[in-house]
Amino acid sequence: MLPEPVQAFIDAEVAAATTDFSDLRAVVLNGTLKRSPEPSHTEGLVDIARHIMSGLDVRVDVVRAVDHVIPPGVYPDMREHGWERDDFPDLYRELIEPAHIVVLASPIWLGDQSSMTRLLIERLYGWSGELNAAGQWSYYGKVGGALVTGNEDGGKHCAAQMLYALSHIGFTIPPQADAYWVGEAGPGPSYLDDGRGAANHWTTRNTVFATWNLLHTARRTTDAGGIPVHGNVTTNWDLSDTEHPNPEYR
Repeated sequence: MLPEPVQAFIDAEVAAATTDFSDLRAVVLNGTLKRSPEPSHTEGLVDIARHIMSGLDVRVDVVRAVDHVIPPGVYPDMREHGWERDDFPDLYRELIEPAHIVVLASPIWLGDQSSMTRLLIERLYGWSGELNAAGQWSYYGKVGGALVTGNEDGGKHCAAQMLYALSHIGFTIPPQADAYWVGEAGPGPSYLDDGRGAANHWTTRNTVFATWNLLHTARRTTDAGGIPVHGNVTTNWDLSDTEHPNPEYR
């Protein structure tokens, strides 16, 4: 829970907004290693962004990868590659494909993203070869961001990798589209412990900035009909090698 003056300031900004965001959808892909309903420090930081978006009537879905059966791989449906179950195709179709904003959220382990976060990135990559209605790669017109928590160094390193991955597969990255909380070096309290994270106004401010920048960029991109198609229509090019197993050769 944020300090009352900070919460009041954020709520006042939401109430004063003159732009309508109510047609937008957002999905947060949380790479926590904790299954629901165990409290997630990363989700504690996500709650700031969710609070702002929900206050603007944006639909926000939060998904913990660890709650689902998501096999490793870089293909859209891993059931076609030997796995008996794969929940990711349904998550993609129901939550990611219709979303205007996709946020990757990750804890830090050993100075890097969690295994679940890397898994999510690989599976997002597997769907990047799909086409949108304009004939562009599937994530063109979507906006991406990153939130990171931990009690050790690595916040900027993780965000850099996460945002690069999103940009590489087609997402638009707004200015200052990441925020993190890492606490003191070494063992110690995490984001939700003793209110440490919520009391850090620097992290809260950057999370608020990132959330609004995601919303503003999604609003502008959506109103413009996505990314202009001139010069980037994939169907004008054929670089594929259909016999090659690496999707980079599509």
